[in-house]
Amino acid sequence: MSTKCLIDLAMATRSRAERSADRRSALLRIAYLEIARGGFEGLRTREVAAKAGVNVATLHYYFPTKEALIRGVVEYTMGQFRATLTPHASSRDQLRSHFHSVRALLKNHPDIGVVMGELALRSTRDPALARLMDEANEAWHRTLRALLKRAVRDGNLRPELDSDDVASLVMATMTSMTLPTVASGPLIDQALRQLERWLDLRPAAGARPTRRRQLQATD
Repeated sequence: MSTKCLIDLAMATRSRAERSADRRSALLRIAYLEIARGGFEGLRTREVAAKAGVNVATLHYYFPTKEALIRGVVEYTMGQFRATLTPHASSRDQLRSHFHSVRALLKNHPDIGVVMGELALRSTRDPALARLMDEANEAWHRTLRALLKRAVRDGNLRPELDSDDVASLVMATMTSMTLPTVASGPLIDQALRQLERWLDLRPAAGARPTRRRQLQATD
């Protein structure tokens, strides 16, 4: 086979893979919006397929069962939270950015709070979904825990803030922000400000040194 044929085949394969990924994402987005509008009771695979412009057999190719579709929605929803973690920044800036990006996400996309609420309620009656939610929360906790540890190591946080309890408290605070009654009121901003004060993440005038650097400067 010639080099040109190999290149054409590779491009065609990549194009098919991209189209497949786009179609899967579209199905998840539609299912996500259907849950936001009508809860799990309003989620119908035929309607999801119709709105995506495909038949039910195509939907089942990507998601063989309704449970598989719901698992995909969990991944899609948690992916929106993961996207609020900036990969290239100082540990201090990553934490601040995470807080404010979650706030912006909830403000600009209130449907995410509705879906999170639906997932939480259903997980109390669905052991499989409960396991998925636990796995997602554990991954989030590990990420926050590692970020807190790095922030302490970099001198951006007090040593006592490097703990599982602090990561759990941050998670609990931010999870409560997904409640529609909280996200639409002033409580979310008050909670974020208090978190920043407690963790000493507030922006300061000028180049204010961290506590560790202040101690080092006096040695």
